[in-house]
Amino acid sequence: MPLELIRLVSYRNIYNQVTEISQVKALLRQSGLKAKKRLGQHFLTDEGALKCILSAAELSQQDIVVEVGPGLGILTESLAEMAGEVVAVELDSRLASTLAKRLAPFPNVRIIHADILKVPPPQLLEDYLTLTELSQSYKYKVVANLPYYITSPIIHHFLEAPLKPSLMVIMVQKEVGEAITSKPSKMSLLSLSVQFYSKATLIAHVPAKSFYPPPKVDSVVLRLDTHLTPPVEVSDTDSFFDIIKCGFGSRRKQLRNSLAQALGIPPSQVVSLLEKAGLEPKRRAETLSLEEWRVLWGIFAPFRE
Repeated sequence: MPLELIRLVSYRNIYNQVTEISQVKALLRQSGLKAKKRLGQHFLTDEGALKCILSAAELSQQDIVVEVGPGLGILTESLAEMAGEVVAVELDSRLASTLAKRLAPFPNVRIIHADILKVPPPQLLEDYLTLTELSQSYKYKVVANLPYYITSPIIHHFLEAPLKPSLMVIMVQKEVGEAITSKPSKMSLLSLSVQFYSKATLIAHVPAKSFYPPPKVDSVVLRLDTHLTPPVEVSDTDSFFDIIKCGFGSRRKQLRNSLAQALGIPPSQVVSLLEKAGLEPKRRAETLSLEEWRVLWGIFAPFRE
């Protein structure tokens, strides 16, 4: 690409972003609002990132979408144009009130002033699904720019619910997104739990300057496709993750030590059981795959009964 054209594209992108930031500032002024740091309010100003989120969500008029933290409603407007129904849940009472007025022209948008962690998915969707559908999963999608400070609880709130979404397309802190999509050698409780319930894919990197006010860290767009059945078969999910937590109980310790400490059994016995499972006792929790944890769960779960 010629240098002059590169400069033109670059200047156009800068101009578009400045314009979008000005629009966000104008919306805040008109509503008499300010971004609240304690609620993690950083409003998206990058049209390219917005389009990326919408593309990843693969929306149609048959979709019911739940948006968490709609903020000024910039994403909500696009969701309303592309999806059949939109349920937007906003914790900030003043923003919720402003949104209700601003999005009044969209009859398919419902604004709920609530703490998302206190509202079970069936309660959000009871106006749109039959009683039979409310007992099933995969009847809706979650699309949102999540507040950093409650990202993990929100993900668990939906993925562990009896009524799960078919997919989640979410903006999260870059470090969290990379942790969620990590492979054995860098696994964590978060990555194991998310990957147990869904296929996690990093879609795009979004720099801090794409928000107003800009956060101190960059973000990523993450897509979570919910599994119809988990990739490993366990009869008791709570017990399974209890054993995983035991393995991660002492950071950086070898499995033989962390499991012995958490389960209250002699290290020599743990070594014997790990060898029975075909696992090297000196391995660390972050190196194990879901399948290896399934094997360990089958061996060590009786010690928690």
